[in-house]
Amino acid sequence: MRRMLQWLAMLVAAATLTTWVATGAHRGWTKTTVAVKTVDEVTGLEAVTYEPRFVMGIELLGGGLAGAALLGGAAQLFRRKTKTTKNQERDNN
Repeated sequence: MRRMLQWLAMLVAAATLTTWVATGAHRGWTKTTVAVKTVDEVTGLEAVTYEPRFVMGIELLGGGLAGAALLGGAAQLFRRKTKTTKNQERDNN
């Protein structure tokens, strides 16, 4: 159980970092729309339009890494399996 929680914590941390980097590594709040400047071909005027796009922010990055840290901490609550040797088994009997 301990090893499984450790692997799960690493997987959550890696997935969080990968998603954050893949969506633009934005160091602000999460965005669901992004402003895009467009230039009218006829008049040459600039306009701002908004495209629906998900950009993961720093609060989701922190939340994902905090969740991974909690899983890693929960893994420490379980005991390690100790290997018994033939001498230890003989001493116990």
